[in-house]
Amino acid sequence: MPDGLVSIIIPTFNRAVAVCRTLDSVQAQTYSNWEAVVIDDGSTDDTARVIAGRYGHDQRVRYLYQPNTGVSGARNRAMAAAQGGYIAFLDSDDTWEPWKLELQMACLSREPEIGMVCTDMMAIDESGEVVHPEYLKVMYRSWRQYTEADLFDRDYPVASFAPQLPEKVLRSHLFTGEIYSQMVTGNLVHTSTVLLRREWQQHVGNFDVTLTPTGEDFDYHLRTCRLGRIGFVDTSAVRYQTGMADQLTDRKHGVQTSGNFLRTIEEVIEKDRDRIHLPEEAIARTRSYAHGWHGQELALAGRGAEARKHLRLSLRYRWNSHALCFYGLSLLPVAGIRALRSVGRKLRSRRRKLGDVPKESVSHGAEAG
Repeated sequence: MPDGLVSIIIPTFNRAVAVCRTLDSVQAQTYSNWEAVVIDDGSTDDTARVIAGRYGHDQRVRYLYQPNTGVSGARNRAMAAAQGGYIAFLDSDDTWEPWKLELQMACLSREPEIGMVCTDMMAIDESGEVVHPEYLKVMYRSWRQYTEADLFDRDYPVASFAPQLPEKVLRSHLFTGEIYSQMVTGNLVHTSTVLLRREWQQHVGNFDVTLTPTGEDFDYHLRTCRLGRIGFVDTSAVRYQTGMADQLTDRKHGVQTSGNFLRTIEEVIEKDRDRIHLPEEAIARTRSYAHGWHGQELALAGRGAEARKHLRLSLRYRWNSHALCFYGLSLLPVAGIRALRSVGRKLRSRRRKLGDVPKESVSHGAEAG
């Protein structure tokens, strides 16, 4: 494997326009020793023609096609074809800041012990406007339980080891530590922010294709964090696209997403409890959340009997008003559940504007991939 070569794994499906924005951001990287492995997962639009016409002159952009298998299978195929000593992931509707790879390679050089480094991200809407400059802690509920000091035991100012980077990046810090136990309570890592050493990727293996259509990211990053120390930089190096109709984080995938989260944590807790340095109360709280979230999604899908089973388990692990409320709602028709839920959200929104409800109030369904 060529020294310093970063293989960027880009799965895509019917996103001919979006993937061009993604690849443009790769070509704009100040770190130029990369290859982009674009894996077309059975697109029926003109993705192949567009990529050939726009990037055919750049030998660093490699295009592969396969019949549709889903994002996990696509990433696995691309990783098998990757030639670099480092692996980065980039979804085909997200983009990178120009200094993203340069920053992360400097981090891995500064801390040889860490096998992965990730960053924060900003959220953008369909028009490209920034709707939240630091979105990681909004999208992933587990970040609301921890500070960087809770998660990491070392802290390096980026200015101390990468002074050539832009001023806003120099104000950030590289935090390093072992976060496997905390990851069990919920995802702390977003895929498009990740850069990891190839030996770590080979040890972790592939994405689990049975976790479909969404939820495979959490399982993969959890297994990665189990290997040892990782790094996190508190700056937004990724522009995360929101509002796209084909995104796997869309609420229509709620039952699958919540079910895969529940399955992942239950398997890990069952098989690896001695490696998880969390008190029983924290484990019970996580199980309660997982069953409550899945119960909520089942209720919203009209599967009341299944919902009540999980909501009872949520209450057994930890008494909470959310599960109790949805237990009652699950006895109603789906239309009634959704109508009452909509009214509740409007009331909470109004109370927030009046300052009566803290913004960090958590509802089920905040977990993603």
